[in-house]
Amino acid sequence: MAFKGKVFARKRGVVGIESAIVLIAFVIVAAALAFVVLNTGFSTTQKAKATISSGLGEASSALEIAGQATAKGNTTALKLDAYTIPIKVASGGSSVDIVASKTAIKYFSKSVAYDNIYKGTLASGTFNDIDSALAAAKAQSLISEIPGVGPGPGATSAVIYFTANSNNNAIIDSGELAIVLVAFKNADRPPTLDTVTAEVIVSSGAPLTVHRNVPTITYSVVNLG
Repeated sequence: MAFKGKVFARKRGVVGIESAIVLIAFVIVAAALAFVVLNTGFSTTQKAKATISSGLGEASSALEIAGQATAKGNTTALKLDAYTIPIKVASGGSSVDIVASKTAIKYFSKSVAYDNIYKGTLASGTFNDIDSALAAAKAQSLISEIPGVGPGPGATSAVIYFTANSNNNAIIDSGELAIVLVAFKNADRPPTLDTVTAEVIVSSGAPLTVHRNVPTITYSVVNLG
C-alpha cells in the first residue's frame, strides 16, 4: 500500500487555467473553421448568382418587337417588294450595338434561305416611311436598286434605320425605336400565302425571331401583324 501511495503522489491534476486555455483554443479553431465555411458559402452563392444572371441574359432576347410588321406590296406582281419590323431594347435590357460587324440577320421563306443578309444601318438621321428609307439605302450603296422597280436589287438585303434616335449612332438605346428593313430581289419576292421569317442575331442575348404569313396582296401597304 505504501508503494501505491508513492505512485499517486507523483501524479498532478489539471488545474483550471489549463482547462480554460484548451477550451479557448478549441473555440478559436472552431471559429476559424466556421469563418472559412461561411466565406466559402458566400463566395459560392455569389458565383451561382452571377452564373444564373448570365444564363438568363443569354437565354432572353436583347431586342423585342415594338409594333406591327408592315410590307410594301406590289399589286401588279402580287408579291412583296420589301417589309419592315419595328424593334426596340427589351424591357429591362441594356443598349444593343447593331453595327454590321456585331450583328447578323438571317432570312428564310418557303423557297429561299440566307444566313446573313444584313448590310448595316442607315448612316444619318431618322426616317418616317419605308420609301424614304429605301431611297437612303440606295444612296448609301446598301442596296443596288429600289425593290420592285425595273430589275430590282441584285440581292435580297436587310438594313436597319431609326425612327427615333437620341444620339444619332448605331446603338439602340432605351427609348429609341429602330426598323429592320428587308428589301427583296425580284426572284425572292414572297407571294400570297408564303411565309417570311427574319432572325436578328446580336452580340449578346438570344436572337429575335419574327415569323409572318403573307396575306392576299390587294394594297401597296400590307399589314403583316
